[in-house]
Amino acid sequence: MSIELPLVIEPNALAAQRECPELLIIDLCSEANYSRGHLPGAVHVAPKELMSGQPVVVGKLPTVTQLQQLFSRLGLSDDKHLVVYDDEGGGWAGRFIWILDVIGHRRYSYLNGGLHAWVAEGLLLETTVNQPVATDYTVTIDKSPIAEIDDILPHLDDPTLVIWDARSPAEYDGDKVFAAKGGHIPGAINCEWTQLMDSQRQLRIRADAAEFLAKQGITSGKNIITHCQSHHRSGFTYLVGKVLGLSIRGYHGSWSEWGNHPDTPVEQ
Repeated sequence: MSIELPLVIEPNALAAQRECPELLIIDLCSEANYSRGHLPGAVHVAPKELMSGQPVVVGKLPTVTQLQQLFSRLGLSDDKHLVVYDDEGGGWAGRFIWILDVIGHRRYSYLNGGLHAWVAEGLLLETTVNQPVATDYTVTIDKSPIAEIDDILPHLDDPTLVIWDARSPAEYDGDKVFAAKGGHIPGAINCEWTQLMDSQRQLRIRADAAEFLAKQGITSGKNIITHCQSHHRSGFTYLVGKVLGLSIRGYHGSWSEWGNHPDTPVEQ
């Protein structure tokens, strides 16, 4: 019988399951933190492996070949249940979960609070560099979790569309500019990614996330597209949207595409 884990799992619940052979734990912490100590059995993935890295839109989805190499190295198979965590509150973990949605593998969980929460519970760490048994994994792309510029530009006046800008207020307002143009997509709602983290509970997803977002105008019944500069920070906001059952997609071009495109309007 297949293991059944919730989308968001707490550290002690994961610790009780860590001997399960179907479990594949993915560490997206810095290399230094992985070397210093990680969850037993966890396999490290460098965050740069989750992005194409092609300038100027560095955050776009990697190629199918790159994804096949990554998931074959990780030993992915249909029976594996992945648990993903990082050391920053969920940005890279959320980005990884977005990619799992894109390749159609939906057996996954997010470790709530990541490494910080695991350590706070006093649970075991190890320093072994884990290498899974590789597979020959074939990637197929499901475009439904992906938002492109053409999903936004012609629909800026659509009242059912919500653009969730997960960047800082300074970036949103155009005071900090990391592209040819500063500001934000017209009509976008700014809700910085860290506002969805509970700083008193090791950066777990805040318990009142649904109510908090509703006050910002980010609600169920809307078609939500989330972005940041490179779809890293908005990896976490995508994840939160999934947890809350929202209809949400990730704009992987993000501001590095919109802010450098000659035909995109901006507001400040």
